[in-house]
Formats: sequence, C-alpha cells, structure tokens
Amino acid sequence: MNITLRSIDKDNWKEAISLSVKKEQQPFIASNLYSIAEGQFLEDFYAMGIYLENQMVGFTMFGIDSDDHNYWIYRLMIDEKYQEKGIGKQAIHCVIEKIKHMNKTSIPNIMIGYNPTNIAAKVTYEKAGFIETELAPWGEQLAKFPL
Repeated sequence: MNITLRSIDKDNWKEAISLSVKKEQQPFIASNLYSIAEGQFLEDFYAMGIYLENQMVGFTMFGIDSDDHNYWIYRLMIDEKYQEKGIGKQAIHCVIEKIKHMNKTSIPNIMIGYNPTNIAAKVTYEKAGFIETELAPWGEQLAKFPL
C-alpha cells in the first residue's frame, strides 16, 4: 500500500470533512471540520489528509504543543470504509517520519492521547511503537514515541 500525507488546503478540505469513523468511535474523536478550524489557531501544527494512492482515506493533525514542547498527534482517524486494513498503522509511521524530518530542535518525544476504552487505538499505537505513560488529568491515556 502506498500511504502518503498531503496538506489540507482549499482543494481538499471538503473531502477531509466528509470522512467519518464508525458510529461507536465518534465519541472518541473530534470531527475533521472542528480539527481544521482548531488548527487555524495553533502555531506549529499541521492538518493533513492521509492518502491511499490518490484517495483520501483519513485525516491527521500534529505539531509542537506549547505546554510541554513535545510533538503531539492531536488527531488521527481513518474513514470507516478503510479501517481494519493496516492503513492506520502505516499512517502513524508516515506521521512519525514526517515529524522526524521536521524535528530540527531535538524534541525528544511524540505524544498521543486516547480514551482508555478505545482498544482499537491502544492496539494500533502500541504496534506503531508508542509506550503508554500515564493517565492525563483530563482522562486520556497518554503514550509516547521516543525520537
């Protein structure tokens, strides 16, 4: 599979907001429309489409968190039609490689947070090399990927 990342822009934002996770996963993640809007106010953050060949199949948003100065993957979703095909794991690796390429200041970690009951996310992130750390005060399970 050829998985790539492409910036969200005026030509593909509508495609990004049409993507959706399974109904039971919707409480775990903000909508792509909300994420694109939020990204307009976050410095050093990038909203990107996840592509399988030339088809957008997912969405991610990542960047440097102003509180702890680590990279954070704030959003990562794969459209329900493309789940359970290994795309999520490959997409995470694409994000990791993109961050490694961008990391000019030796930031030590990539962080991610997810609902502890979201077993699919837990398994996917573990397979990608993330190590669980602690529960955040806001209730998410945190995990890190050392750079």
